[in-house]
Amino acid sequence: MTTGCSSGSEPRARPSPNQDERPAGTTVDTLVLHYTGMRNAGLALDRLRDPVAKVSAHWLVDEDGTILALVPETRRAWHAGVSAWAGRAGLNGSSIGVEVVNPGHEWGYRPFPEAQILAVIRLCRGILRRWPIPPARVLAHSDIAPDRKTDPGELFPWSRLAAAGIGRWPAACGEPVADPRASLRAIGYPVDLEGVSLELALAAFQRRYRPGRVDGHADPETRRLLGAVERLQFG
Repeated sequence: MTTGCSSGSEPRARPSPNQDERPAGTTVDTLVLHYTGMRNAGLALDRLRDPVAKVSAHWLVDEDGTILALVPETRRAWHAGVSAWAGRAGLNGSSIGVEVVNPGHEWGYRPFPEAQILAVIRLCRGILRRWPIPPARVLAHSDIAPDRKTDPGELFPWSRLAAAGIGRWPAACGEPVADPRASLRAIGYPVDLEGVSLELALAAFQRRYRPGRVDGHADPETRRLLGAVERLQFG
């Protein structure tokens, strides 16, 4: 993509028609990070602006750090789909969506370049200044739709974002939890929704907090991490 702007300049508008008004009385309190999951940025941008696709996001960040503005943050972008977190379903109405260009698991998943991550950090810091989004509601698409999505995936540097003030990351593990499902539920994962098995929810949790082992099994280290993240939720 060469029609945008570098990560050090102002984003350029590439409006998407796939948007509407947020529900009346809705507070924006969630930030959702995605990967595009398409072969290249141009195809991703075309899809996010295609009225037939009925999908969009507020922002698109290319691998070279280019940032494009697709939907005003005051309006609802159609990025989350069927989703839930902490007992609330349908997160499009209350969230900001950021698409990060990466081919994803289907087309050759790869590490996110430095210029891109710096741009994501800068963009997200701005979003968090504009909206009352707590660290516990900076989420992956896979967190809110573990039965359907795996993005932005295990290569996304969540700990680095947390160090930059975006989201959260446990400083250390603690005692292993006795009931992984209850712990996931307390953190916010939609473990009680139809189609979301315990294994899928655990895999989503691992993809974010234990990227070296994403198998959906509640081994002792995963149980300790669950306890640590649960404490962050209420700390």
